[in-house]
Amino acid sequence: MPDSVSAPAQKGRERAQFALVIPTLCEAGNILELLEEVRNVLDSVGVNYEILVVDDESCDGTGELVKRVAENDPRVRLLVRRGERGLSGAILHGWRHSDADVLGVMDADRQHPPALLPQLLQAILNDRDVAIGSRYTKGGETGQWNLLRRLWSSMAVSVTLPLQQRGIRAKDPMSGYFLVRRTCLGDICFEQSGFKLLLEILVRGRISSIQEIPFAFGQRASGTSKANLRVARDFASLLLKLYANRLQLSGLKEQTKTVRNLPEAEEATSSERVTLRR
Repeated sequence: MPDSVSAPAQKGRERAQFALVIPTLCEAGNILELLEEVRNVLDSVGVNYEILVVDDESCDGTGELVKRVAENDPRVRLLVRRGERGLSGAILHGWRHSDADVLGVMDADRQHPPALLPQLLQAILNDRDVAIGSRYTKGGETGQWNLLRRLWSSMAVSVTLPLQQRGIRAKDPMSGYFLVRRTCLGDICFEQSGFKLLLEILVRGRISSIQEIPFAFGQRASGTSKANLRVARDFASLLLKLYANRLQLSGLKEQTKTVRNLPEAEEATSSERVTLRR
C-alpha cells in the first residue's frame, strides 16, 4: 500500500533538524560499529540529529544491540516492524516517526561511508532539495562489482532517465544513500514495497534541485546481501507504475490543451461566418 510521509507531533524531546533512518534485517555484525561511527561524524558537524533504526524483526539480536545504545543515547531510537518486509517501507516508517525537516537514509551493511554525511548535509544547506551519495557521478565508484552486476545497474539507470525531470536528472537514481527535504515529499503516497525509494522521489516529488556527492561503494562488512529476485521484481513493478503514471499525466495534459483551444476555434469559426455574410 502506498503511504505518505507526514510529520508527527513529538512530545517530551527537542525537535531534531535531521533524521537518519537505518533499516536493518539481521545486521548484528554491523550495527554497533556503524552507530558509533555515524554519531561521531554527526557530532563533529554540530547538527541536532536523531538516528532511527527500523528493524524488520531480525532474528540475530540486532534489535537488542540497538536498544542498549538507545538506553545511553536518546538520539538513537529503535522501531520494530512486525510482519513486514521491504526497504522502501522501512524508510517511510522511520520518516513518519520523526518531525525533522531533513530526512535521510543509509544502509546498515557498512557499504555507505558515514564520512560522506557532512557533505550531504552541506548540499541541503546550500538549498538543494535532494543530496545523493552517488556511485556514478565523477569520482564515484561501484567497488568490486562483477561485470554482470555492473551491466544490470547501468541498464537499470538508463531506463529511468525518461522518467526523471529534465535538467535535474540524477546519474545514480538507484542510490540508497541520500538526504531530502521533507517539504519535497508533501502528501505524496509512495510505494512501500521495493527497494528504490529515491527513484520514486525524483519522479514524483516536488524536486527543483539535486546534488550528487561521489563516493566509493564499499564491501559488506558482515552478514549477507538482501539483493535477490524479489528486488528485481519490485523494481520492474515500480517502473511499470511510474511509466503508466507518466503516460496518464501526458494524456491529461493533451486533453487540457484541446479543451483550452476549443473556444479559440469556435471564435475563429464565428468570425469567418461573419466575413462570408458580408
